[in-house]
Amino acid sequence: MSKLVRILLSPTVFVYGFVIKLRNYFFEKQVYKTHKVNAKVISIGNLTVGGSGKTPTVIFVANYLKKKNKKVGILSRGYGRKSRGYKLVFDGNELICDVSTCGDEIILTVEECQVPAAVSEKRVEGAQKFLNDVELDTIILDDAYQHRWIDRDINILVFDQTFLDIAGRMEQKLLPLGYMREPFAETKRADIVIINRKFNERTEIPEKLKKHFEHKQVYHGFYKATGVYDLKTHDFYPVEDFQGQKSLLVCGIARPQSFLNTLKKHHVDVTNKMIFSDHIHYTQKEVQQIRKKFYDTNSYSVLTTHKDAVKLNQFSRELDDVDIYYLKIELELEEREKFDKEISKIYN
Repeated sequence: MSKLVRILLSPTVFVYGFVIKLRNYFFEKQVYKTHKVNAKVISIGNLTVGGSGKTPTVIFVANYLKKKNKKVGILSRGYGRKSRGYKLVFDGNELICDVSTCGDEIILTVEECQVPAAVSEKRVEGAQKFLNDVELDTIILDDAYQHRWIDRDINILVFDQTFLDIAGRMEQKLLPLGYMREPFAETKRADIVIINRKFNERTEIPEKLKKHFEHKQVYHGFYKATGVYDLKTHDFYPVEDFQGQKSLLVCGIARPQSFLNTLKKHHVDVTNKMIFSDHIHYTQKEVQQIRKKFYDTNSYSVLTTHKDAVKLNQFSRELDDVDIYYLKIELELEEREKFDKEISKIYN
């Protein structure tokens, strides 16, 4: 949505803000009831539209619980999928859904965690069906901070540090003027706050926003690039192998600058690039555009994100003559030991 359109729609911010406030009031007064399910529930979400690092956080928590021998599963809304209702994605052994049916992010988490996964817009109903399909003791809810109908044992809220750094700017207004689903005041519902600096240096919370983080358990996350992988063979290569080479960068994520900055920090040439919209459904049209740009720029390879690779993988035949690779990143926490202890408390 362009800045001009946002400004034109700005009067509706008051209506949106009132509806959000009323809805949260009804939950707080238990006019709207939350529902428990027969498993521990960990919710991971944010207050903004896209780009904070929810998916890497889901993967981080799921892998931690898996190492602790918990029977963990991931339940997502399946944003951008071409289906509705509950769908079992992975039962722990077999991938049941394709990327168009269940969405790119849940496929990515399955690839990285190898734990059961499902999608459903209605989290209570989805969780109940999930528990009927697979034996679980813990469900991680992806992008569920605003989905308050299901009770949770831990509410994790993720912020992009660069978004906090722009305190006072229009982007921090409510939708549709800004990018916020809820105001900063709703940070109060979080049990754990993760400020994700990605590949940037750590900064302090701006003075204007500090009051919203007082008395909160604040953790500091960052990304590390674990390597580059061949889309077709999944062979591993160090990022350094791509230094000085002319690559075509392809991505369709909420904040493409993060991807570009990562490669810049590793001295990868980012001159040639194709930026698509977040959660794009790649078709033959986009694939042919990529092939044309690849040859027109005389690029050595195509470099993309892991999330894009999940969708481009279905076009391996069309891209057979193109060397295409994806960058893998992982979330780390500065306060890892403290975080592990906090998550473990729900099982005591």
